Amino acid sequence: MEFQHSTPPPDPCIWMQAGVVKTKMCRRAFDCTGCRFDRVLRRLAEENRERSASGAAVPGRRGRIVYWADKLNGLPAHRRPCLHHLKGRIDFRNCTHDYLCSNCEFDQYFQDQYTVHAVLKPVEMKEVHGIKVPQGVYLHRGHTWVGMASGGRVRIGLDAFAARLLGPMDRIDLPLMGKPLQRDQVGIRMNRGDLDAGLLSPVSGVVTAFNPKVNRNPEALPSSDPYGNGWLLMVQPDHLREDLRTLQMGVEATAFIETEIDRLYQAVETHLGPLAADGGTFADDILGQLPPSCWTDIARQFLQS
Repeated sequence: MEFQHSTPPPDPCIWMQAGVVKTKMCRRAFDCTGCRFDRVLRRLAEENRERSASGAAVPGRRGRIVYWADKLNGLPAHRRPCLHHLKGRIDFRNCTHDYLCSNCEFDQYFQDQYTVHAVLKPVEMKEVHGIKVPQGVYLHRGHTWVGMASGGRVRIGLDAFAARLLGPMDRIDLPLMGKPLQRDQVGIRMNRGDLDAGLLSPVSGVVTAFNPKVNRNPEALPSSDPYGNGWLLMVQPDHLREDLRTLQMGVEATAFIETEIDRLYQAVETHLGPLAADGGTFADDILGQLPPSCWTDIARQFLQS
């Protein structure tokens, strides 16, 4: 099976391919999450389903609107095209899970092979006491980052400061696709033994993908590459322009990390005395070298959750 990367836009909308509407072209690279047309037809399909169940069907074209997945599920099993085939990403493959992609192992495999390889790394990095500060992404005060992606979406991850601070995780609880996130509220939970830390979401929106490598193997979250292979979520933001005003980038981000490093020295000294005031660089897994009470207090102080 070959992955296709060069389907020329525009493409037939999934609702058109399913035969629900006669003509509708997609100009959003199949980014249905933020599509008004998709949102309206889903609402009409749900209304028609409820009316049909109550015996009050709507006549005319409006009443014939059904959900595209229900339409395709009416085909013989061997003729039901996989959603990734409808989006022009793979050769024909039949759907075996009634278009419930969250239950499909192939969908997880595809996200691993297709989405992960589409990660855009920052062009330039600066270092502050050995901690990388990207010049191409936005930083949140709770030490998550936001990077621009295709189709108006953004990637979210843990910044290098927090990755160095927290060390390897036993479990990372990532929200499933379709889960709404609220800015400045906990959207991800990091777990290490009996210790738990929440990460604040830097934007409001809906989760459209998560990093399957990190989800399956949280220890694989690389402190050396948190802005590349270490991304955690893909999100369709609700109010991106407003959210970005609350974040920091470039010079501001560098100054923020410098301040956080100073605060971390002071926090560690509060618990252990003047052991880290030599101005050197921090080692990996800072909190792993401290008592559990320090882990909890410092994690909450810097992640602000």
